[in-house]
Amino acid sequence: MKNLKNSWNRLIKSLQKNLKRVKEEHLIREYIKNNILFLTFVITCVINSTMLRFFCINSTENYLAIAPILADLSIVTIVGGLGYLLKPKNRFGYYLGFSIFFSAICLINSIYYTYYTSFASVSMLSLTQYVGDVGDAVVEQVINFKDFLYILGPVILVLVNTRLKKKNYYKKVEIKSDRKKRTIKTVAVGAVIAIIFILTLTPTDMSRLVKQWNREYIVMKYGIYIYQANDVVASIQPKINSLFGYDQAKKLFKDYFKDKEEHQDNKYTNIFEGKNVIVIHGESLQTNLMSLSFNGEEVTPNLNKLAEEGMFFSNFYSPVSVGTSSDAELMFNTSLLPTKSGTAFVSYSDRTYNATPKLLGEKGYYTFSMHGNNADFWNRRNMHKSLGYDRFYSKTDYNVTEENTVGLGINDYAFFDQSVDKLKKIAKKHDKWYGMMMMLSNHTPFSEVDKYGDFPVDIKETVTNEDGTTEEVTYPYMEGTKLGNYFKSAHYADGAIGELIERLDEEGLLENTIVVIYGDHDARLPRADYNRLYNYDKETDSILDKDDPNYKEYDSYQYELGRKVPLIIWSKDMKGTDLNKEYTNVMSMYDVEPTLGNMLGYSNEYALGHDIFDIKDQNIVVFPNGNWLTNDVYYNSQKEEYLSLTDKPVTEEEIKKNNEYASSLLDVSNDIIIFDLLKKDQTDENKVIEAQEKGA
Repeated sequence: MKNLKNSWNRLIKSLQKNLKRVKEEHLIREYIKNNILFLTFVITCVINSTMLRFFCINSTENYLAIAPILADLSIVTIVGGLGYLLKPKNRFGYYLGFSIFFSAICLINSIYYTYYTSFASVSMLSLTQYVGDVGDAVVEQVINFKDFLYILGPVILVLVNTRLKKKNYYKKVEIKSDRKKRTIKTVAVGAVIAIIFILTLTPTDMSRLVKQWNREYIVMKYGIYIYQANDVVASIQPKINSLFGYDQAKKLFKDYFKDKEEHQDNKYTNIFEGKNVIVIHGESLQTNLMSLSFNGEEVTPNLNKLAEEGMFFSNFYSPVSVGTSSDAELMFNTSLLPTKSGTAFVSYSDRTYNATPKLLGEKGYYTFSMHGNNADFWNRRNMHKSLGYDRFYSKTDYNVTEENTVGLGINDYAFFDQSVDKLKKIAKKHDKWYGMMMMLSNHTPFSEVDKYGDFPVDIKETVTNEDGTTEEVTYPYMEGTKLGNYFKSAHYADGAIGELIERLDEEGLLENTIVVIYGDHDARLPRADYNRLYNYDKETDSILDKDDPNYKEYDSYQYELGRKVPLIIWSKDMKGTDLNKEYTNVMSMYDVEPTLGNMLGYSNEYALGHDIFDIKDQNIVVFPNGNWLTNDVYYNSQKEEYLSLTDKPVTEEEIKKNNEYASSLLDVSNDIIIFDLLKKDQTDENKVIEAQEKGA
């Protein structure tokens, strides 16, 4: 104990002595003077990374976090320290190159986060081929002024370098041994900062870094630079794992489905067996549209009517990841979740899937898909074959003209009209059929308002003047806003659905047919855009002050819960029956296949979702970032906090259990796709059957 005390005293005295020396010899001033370029590089890179976090992750915990700053500082210091190995005249090029690189990371992630509410992954590089098709959306809706702030880092570095050159800063000769010493000292400082950072981490932090699916949490704990480096490893890992990690994945897969409870028949079992099916994939349709009206006119009158006459699942979520529409298709058809890295449609289209088209095809159905976009968009040409569609009607199968184009392609009215003509021919040839019609017009950036028709999203009121006369007054409200344009676009798309139903009825195609309509994902509009919708002050044409008693708080939880999309199952003879009602239990897109399968008489033994009528109010919706939702709780895994939705008490045991379930579900789904476990499992079963037959 005495020796420890003596050592501590010696350390204190040494530090005091060194600090006194630094003060007396003005070492700090001299260090700054001799390392201006290095310090400019370090400071601008750390400011950029910190600014990115502050802009993207709006939480007190993030604002006060020191750990990510230490992480970014350690990386930048080590990278900058290696620059001292170069001669002074060559260092600027080195620092500028890395400054541009680090700034690009921040810029790309800033733009990416605005659209996806997540951070970018190198696994998405394969999707850059689709950027051209949605370029307008990126420019009009995603890129903001703040994104250009990250460019200031390299600009400042250039300005500093220009000033230093004028002062002959680089004329001073440095011997090679001095450069090595400065490199070692600087890298050592970076290493010390890294060690201090590591000491702040918990086992949970380490685990989440390895899993990588909770990207926001990783950036909040590790900073953007470590996140991006780890993402490179995580993106390569599936390719490596597919070669070396099969046995572990297979065991997890077997154990998961061995313990899963078997489906039980219920009153909905086989009620639609033998019926034809039309699925309408509603681009960017959200459930909150159905409760909105402007000047007495509903935004979605046709969706509202179908919901009132059919089965309406009002608490339905589409937990898509970066694959957006393609992720929705994957979940709807296969009861699997999006992959942790990349997208199933682009990266894993050659896998075996127990998809609805394939399973209904085995029951004698003719299956087809229709979409007015390029067949190679999201690699649908190949993926739809893997899902089991007999035929994919794409852009080349439609008469697309300049007059009937909206956004990415043929407008929904023309698309549905021409699709019905094709469906008539299909119905003549086949007794049973299943088809998906994928809408396109209601795609971001919702900017072609001149093509959407007349649907004002303002407020019109009749006021009485003091002299007794009346006049109509108009308040702008949502006119000219992105969200207002989205309402116009959705109203246009809803009108196309109404015309489709009428046309199908006229052609007799609704007989013995059920129609399934789902929104593929939310509109991806920022939370701030809803502030005007809920807090408009018509007298001042502005937003109410937060202190106003009429102000409605629309926080991050309400925003997340508000991203639900509609699911409607409808037939022309359903109104007034026992089926015709609203179903309020939480439900996910990956629950659709087992739910529909129970009704249509087919099953997928490897479905990760549940028949909602089997599980009822015990269901859990798991999101790709690890968040989850029940009827009682919404849990945010990034913040490690929850919002209680009922008066029912929430226990730590419940949180832990559901976290483990969410993690397991994401792992199993990812392994099924990456390791092609369904194909290999079916191959193993076939071998067993062959062996049994030979033995008999």
